[in-house]
Amino acid sequence: MIRLFTHSLSLRLLAIFLLLAALFAWGVVAGIRWAYSADDLRAVISGHLSLHIDYVRQDIGSPPRLDRALAITRRVPVDIHIAGPGVSWSSDPAFPDPATLVFGPSDYFSDKPGALFDELRGVEFAARGNHRFFRFDEGGYQIVVVTPKIADQRTRPPLVPILVGFALLLVLCAYLAVRGLFRPVATIRQGAAYIGAGHFDHRIRTRRDDELGELAEDINLMAGKVEGMLNAKRELLLGVSHELRSPISRLTLGLALLDESPSVRALQQDVDEMSSIVETLLEAERLGSRHAALQLADVALAELAQDLRSRYFAGETRLHITVTGEPRAQLDAARIQLMLKNLVGNALRYSTAADGPVEVAIHNDERQVVFSVRDHGPGIPADQRAHIGEPFYRSDASRARETGGTGLGLYLARQVARAHGGDLRLEELAERGALFVATVPRQPGFHSILTSPHPEETPPESLREHSSLRTAPN
Repeated sequence: MIRLFTHSLSLRLLAIFLLLAALFAWGVVAGIRWAYSADDLRAVISGHLSLHIDYVRQDIGSPPRLDRALAITRRVPVDIHIAGPGVSWSSDPAFPDPATLVFGPSDYFSDKPGALFDELRGVEFAARGNHRFFRFDEGGYQIVVVTPKIADQRTRPPLVPILVGFALLLVLCAYLAVRGLFRPVATIRQGAAYIGAGHFDHRIRTRRDDELGELAEDINLMAGKVEGMLNAKRELLLGVSHELRSPISRLTLGLALLDESPSVRALQQDVDEMSSIVETLLEAERLGSRHAALQLADVALAELAQDLRSRYFAGETRLHITVTGEPRAQLDAARIQLMLKNLVGNALRYSTAADGPVEVAIHNDERQVVFSVRDHGPGIPADQRAHIGEPFYRSDASRARETGGTGLGLYLARQVARAHGGDLRLEELAERGALFVATVPRQPGFHSILTSPHPEETPPESLREHSSLRTAPN
């Protein structure tokens, strides 16, 4: 509950409204009590009440005259009971026996600090139902006056429940108003997450002409600028990669015409590495493009694992592969093999036979296919884990250039996983080594859409249907 309160702007704003309302009500009541407790006002009101009781006494007379008492009850909505020597009279036969009433001082009429009115000398008060009684003595007679009349049995609903219910209704209305005011925040947040996941052509369409509308427009502007920068970067990278193909081909042809020598072999290795870099970049950009199409097919996972071993790692005794779960899955077999080839190649490259085997586990649980590659080498330092998967990034400790790595293998592996709607992550290990886990969902849902780099995929329902903020069509 505390977490919900601290996280929700609408609840905190509502709490501020309630606090201000409570302070206002307290101030009003305190001001009224202060005004009524002022000596001059108390004296004026108490004086008028005393004068009213004196008028009643004078009208009734001493000894009391019943005709005058009856005339008072006809002019004023009160009933009167008179008891004394030889007299026991009531203006209404249903007047309750005064002996059954509990008379005493009133909290409202008192000389104590905080009372609203000064004490009325010689007057006692009682209450029963919705009737209020006051009693005074006059010449040995006891006079009891009640208001409203005994015959007036109108019932009023209790005031406190009405006020509490009205206050709760106001709170509910205030909550709904605040909720409606901040309702677009959730959609803006989801839209920002959708854009942040790589869907830079997505736009948050707003009909709000306020700060929230300006925030949505700012996010749209930011998405457009980021999309433009990334497109320019991709076009430059693709252009350079394509242009490098021709000179690399000419270099390869020229080296083939030269006599075999150590320097020629070294140059050939460099040219092969350049060619591998260009091909990897082109493949990675194709996978990251919105127009990339996977060649999905019903793949037998055991056959995929066997083909991986025989094609790329034949005779590698350190490689252990296990396949569990459902035997088949819908995958792009060629690209999944490319992903596993890069992961296994890294694991073999940066560990030795003394470190132990490289373990590949493939598990299909009908919901997703999990590919894990585990080695027992020196591992990756904690301060470098955040950069894993970035193009051309290599750890200084374990990814030296002498190993032959270009820093593109993990980048391409991650692109393959994301093209399938999944992702690649590096798990934390308590012992030595590195564990890479690639997940490929069988039926991508909302989470896989957010992690997928394909902006053409359908955005979440909550982003496409909203009364105030709506998704722009692709």
